[in-house]
Amino acid sequence: MNSQIDDAINVLGEPLLICSESPITGFFRDGSCNTNKEDVGSHTVCIEVSQEFLEYSRFKGNDLSTPALEHGFPGLKSGDHWCLCAARWLEAKQHNMAPRVHLMATHKKALEIIPLEELKKFAADLN
Repeated sequence: MNSQIDDAINVLGEPLLICSESPITGFFRDGSCNTNKEDVGSHTVCIEVSQEFLEYSRFKGNDLSTPALEHGFPGLKSGDHWCLCAARWLEAKQHNMAPRVHLMATHKKALEIIPLEELKKFAADLN
């Protein structure tokens, strides 16, 4: 894997914060939603997992709640934070199933797929 990581800047133009270290998340499994050209899925949106989203994701063929210990994946539960693919978040939004977003931990690359105004509507970290 290429160790070159894109600028760690969030969607608000500030330094990218950690999304989650427990469970460890991110394309690089470094806790942040960092990305580079090898991250074709754009795992850039830091979400707050909800039970509704887990059920939606499983229905769409991406079971995020079942542990896959052979890959070091403990399975997600409601309340966890996770770096989600930007296109998957947008798809969930279109089906009224989008989880809340932590803008300070969402990489600016997500803006190539999702408008900032849409992300702000789901922001968990805005006043």
